[in-house]
Amino acid sequence: MALWDSVASVVSTGKLRQYRPTPEVASLIFAVYSNAMDVGSLIGARLAVGIPGPDATEDVIERLRQTQAQTLVVFSRNFTSPDQFTRLLRRLEERLERRLLVMVDHEGGRVVRFNRGVTHFPDAKAVGRTQDPDAVERQGATEAEELRRLGVHVNLAPCVDVVVEGSDPVIGDRSYGSDPARVSLLSVARIRGLQSRGVAACVKHFPGLGAVPRDPHLVLPTISLDWTAMRSTHLVPFEAAIRAGVAMVMSSHVCYPLLDDPQGLPATFSAHLIRDVLRQTLGFAGLILTDDLEMGALRTCGTIGEACVRATEAGHDLLLICSDLAAAQASSDALHEAYQSGRLSIAELEEIVHRVELARQQFLT
Repeated sequence: MALWDSVASVVSTGKLRQYRPTPEVASLIFAVYSNAMDVGSLIGARLAVGIPGPDATEDVIERLRQTQAQTLVVFSRNFTSPDQFTRLLRRLEERLERRLLVMVDHEGGRVVRFNRGVTHFPDAKAVGRTQDPDAVERQGATEAEELRRLGVHVNLAPCVDVVVEGSDPVIGDRSYGSDPARVSLLSVARIRGLQSRGVAACVKHFPGLGAVPRDPHLVLPTISLDWTAMRSTHLVPFEAAIRAGVAMVMSSHVCYPLLDDPQGLPATFSAHLIRDVLRQTLGFAGLILTDDLEMGALRTCGTIGEACVRATEAGHDLLLICSDLAAAQASSDALHEAYQSGRLSIAELEEIVHRVELARQQFLT
């Protein structure tokens, strides 16, 4: 009884965030919270998942129901026409009896998931060479209006990486260029345009992917730049975006060993880069997203569930699992176990879900 009274006191006084329980106490704390709320639903608020095709099949609906995922990442495989796509979203929400926050990579150029119903703008490299900020802001506003008509609430753009000569072409024409001031200027204009029309912008890939030597879709790369180079070039657009009120920031699956992290630790798992630099030093208060946790960069880093737990420890809010619904279920199970054991903080889960809910209130209307 004394142990249970101690647990109840910690929970009721709001000191849980600072409390580091033993596994036995953690299990009791989890029980207290589980009795008061649906922990599975809170975990589901953190999952951003993809589905395999253009149809809301019974299998897809059941898997989404089990994970309780509240965010959907859509791709060209989910789209055949505007009418089909809006029917897909409507059927999913009706069957699941919840609204879905829908996000898409809609960068322009080669990264556009919809082949109809939207304006196809040039890639960022071409825009960076030829357009002024007013034109880019109008582009963002047009994109937002078209995406909203399709039922999309988040554009996973712009890419604010500053390209360095000799880097892998994975970024290349997705960037506004190699001048951090111009990348910042155009990125902020795009953000203003998107968010002025009710679509959240998400800048990527923190702390900067422009110097990446290999494609993280395939392998785990390393960028060997120090803080001087990062602060003078690669962090500049992120700082500008944060000052402009960008809603979301996506991190990168890249190692930065000269930024005070161990060799082989990607930013995805770096509490130093995500919690200390992005959240604290840069003062970002919005949602922090992982890149797709199924990418090749993380295949040697353990299971998808372990990746989700480690990304949570680092400070991410939304966890992207863009292809495999079985992987999404495994991730949900791993997070549930980590919260129950005390490895992850239930109080912090509530804080994360509060941030998610604020974004949903702003962009899901």
